[in-house]
Amino acid sequence: MRFNFSSHSAAPAATATPATTPTNGNEKATQPLKRGIEADPDSLDSVISNPQSYPITIVPNRPASFYGVAPNGKAFQRQPSCRSRNFRPGSMRRVRRRAVFKNGDCNVVQKHLQRRRVRFLQDMYTTMVDWQWRWTLLAFALSFILSWLFFALIWWLIIYTHGDLEELHMPDNQEESGWAPCVSAIDGFTSCFLFSIETQHTIGYGVRTTSPECPEAIFMMCFQSIYGVMSSAFMAGIVFAKMTRAKQRAQTLLFSKQAVICQRDGCLSLMFRVGDMRKSHIIGAGVRAQLIRTKSTKEGEVMTQYFTELEIGSDDSGSDLFFIWPMIIEHKIDENSPLYNLNATDMLQDRFEIVVILEGTVESTGQSTQARSSYINTEILWGHRFDPVVLYNKDLQAYEIDYGRFNETTQVDTPLCSARELNEIYKIQEGFRTPASPTIRSRPSSSSSGYQSPQDRRLRWQLSVPL
Repeated sequence: MRFNFSSHSAAPAATATPATTPTNGNEKATQPLKRGIEADPDSLDSVISNPQSYPITIVPNRPASFYGVAPNGKAFQRQPSCRSRNFRPGSMRRVRRRAVFKNGDCNVVQKHLQRRRVRFLQDMYTTMVDWQWRWTLLAFALSFILSWLFFALIWWLIIYTHGDLEELHMPDNQEESGWAPCVSAIDGFTSCFLFSIETQHTIGYGVRTTSPECPEAIFMMCFQSIYGVMSSAFMAGIVFAKMTRAKQRAQTLLFSKQAVICQRDGCLSLMFRVGDMRKSHIIGAGVRAQLIRTKSTKEGEVMTQYFTELEIGSDDSGSDLFFIWPMIIEHKIDENSPLYNLNATDMLQDRFEIVVILEGTVESTGQSTQARSSYINTEILWGHRFDPVVLYNKDLQAYEIDYGRFNETTQVDTPLCSARELNEIYKIQEGFRTPASPTIRSRPSSSSSGYQSPQDRRLRWQLSVPL
């Protein structure tokens, strides 16, 4: 007999479960179980004697195959399950599909583009710069190898039509026969391939040279030299542009993994942190933030990707940063903020995404760069504050930045209500005046008489309701 501790509720106490006990005549007699519980209600004997006192189910013996042994005595092979062990029913939150990944890549796929290949080939330079490195290097190598083979074939045709590959006109017999070839020291396609490489890259080993006997050879030598310079410049420019593009510089620009919401000067503020790992700073750095969420118009149109610009800044310097160390970017949640009516519970249930963009000019190269990231609703910590990372080191006599604490936060006391409800509380408690500190004092009339209005009690409950 086995015990299956299930999570179902216990049966009512008025219903008694009959117990079957074997008799001498191999017949089963039914006897009611006692309802009384022993002195120790947690003992196993008391639970067995009274199944209704504890939510367990008495399960009869299972066949051997149920416990991993097949009827033939061999081990029972359990079928693999396609269900993840980490899955729990009801544990999934409502998470919005990201438009911008944490590394800055846009989650956008295009389809049904007309004349896509033709349009991309018209802008070949940008297309090759946007390629992945393996395709760029493959195109770089093929551009030279194929051109060498192509011009080697043309040189072989010129030499063959001139008769330089005949037995009497070979390089070993040219002195005896007095033959003047188009290109000296050419005896086959291999020597033509080597001469093509020397001509295109102006190597000039001094063995194979053209002669004035063939005007077509002189023209081909000039044309291949010009083509070699142009192809080398084109491919070198692609590799250089690919190595110095703004996306590579953005790899050293950091955004905090989570954003936080806490109080600053009595107002709720949304904050995130940005940093730069390099000593060469970003000149004219500016930061922007946009909120993406669903909006319905008065006419009934539903816009699933509606962008709203958020007013952000660092301290009192606005969105223009003097970016010499990590800085905390703040968005004050006031009447003009789209987050004004969201409380802590709505923040978890609502679907939105905040895209943050950092732009500036690289000091060492003078090129513009842009770094992007985003925060969805589950990546915003309510009631947290960023830990300081910039401290002055007296030994080094310089400011020291600890990037190990870049994403560290500290939990602080923060009301769980929305910014609108918090302002209403301030107006009630302070006589329609916003306080200079976040401390909330009760009205003298309410504290002296002990009476609180229903509106006061409702707002106080919103401040203390947990997530």
